[in-house]
Amino acid sequence: MHKLTALSVQTETPVREFFGAQTDAAIYANGTHIIGFGYDGTACFRKGTRNGPDGLRSVSEDIESYSPYLDADLFDLPFYDLGNLSLGTSDDVEAQWQHATDQFDAAFGAIDLAANNVRVLTLGGEHSISYAPIRKYLQQYPELVLLHLDAHADLRDGFLGYHYSHASIIRRSLDHFGPGHQLIQYGIRSGTREEYQYMNEHGTVRKSRKDFLDSVAAIPADRPIYLTLDLDYFDPAFLPGTGTPEPGGEDFHSYVSLMKILREKNLVGADVVELSPEIDPTGNSDVFAAKIVRELLIILNEKGAQ
Repeated sequence: MHKLTALSVQTETPVREFFGAQTDAAIYANGTHIIGFGYDGTACFRKGTRNGPDGLRSVSEDIESYSPYLDADLFDLPFYDLGNLSLGTSDDVEAQWQHATDQFDAAFGAIDLAANNVRVLTLGGEHSISYAPIRKYLQQYPELVLLHLDAHADLRDGFLGYHYSHASIIRRSLDHFGPGHQLIQYGIRSGTREEYQYMNEHGTVRKSRKDFLDSVAAIPADRPIYLTLDLDYFDPAFLPGTGTPEPGGEDFHSYVSLMKILREKNLVGADVVELSPEIDPTGNSDVFAAKIVRELLIILNEKGAQ
């Protein structure tokens, strides 16, 4: 791997690097980069996701680097932890979101992700933080498939006065869709009548695990895919440490089934959001989420080696 450029913004030092990562302030061709965006300003029920990125990092070295599901190890290939984006000094939550979003844009805006095979895994934070990476990937990949795993449709045109709300992230992403982009949603079990009407009319939602996995399996192997994963996709019996839990969610093994399919596809980037460590004092949710991230990092790293 060769260094493309030094990181153009000053990020905040993480509590520790994610397990196996190299702490660096540079972006590398053929490299996978972790960046944290700890923000929960528009969270409408229970806050705490601002501590999600470092919550994931804190437990990462307490799990094995080896995945028995993928028969691969995080130590096989290098990846980089760029630290956490800064929220700035304002007390206004919208200004904080904008400051960190601008930092993400400054860090990656001049980078041709596709040409240099640069992959980014953004750790949240509430789901509104996904706007910056999703917009960047949509701009870079005109044929991108956006996979949205979530308990909520997130198609509201603003919520509680916030245009860029955690309940609006997919609606805001659609603002940047071109004719070659595609949205596939699964796990959705909460939303307004209007959101469900949109999903049904546009055919974005998959209503069974089989239909969803079949849809992903049918994506051509070279077509770029971006995964945005809200951890309330999982049933709160398995992962209670999230701000807006919904019963009826998925389990870890269904996620592994997806990972095995994505391993054969062109996964170019992802984000994992909505971990709120303080809600689950047992720490089980942190470990669960860290293993979710481990599987993603292995797949992204393998794509960098190709």
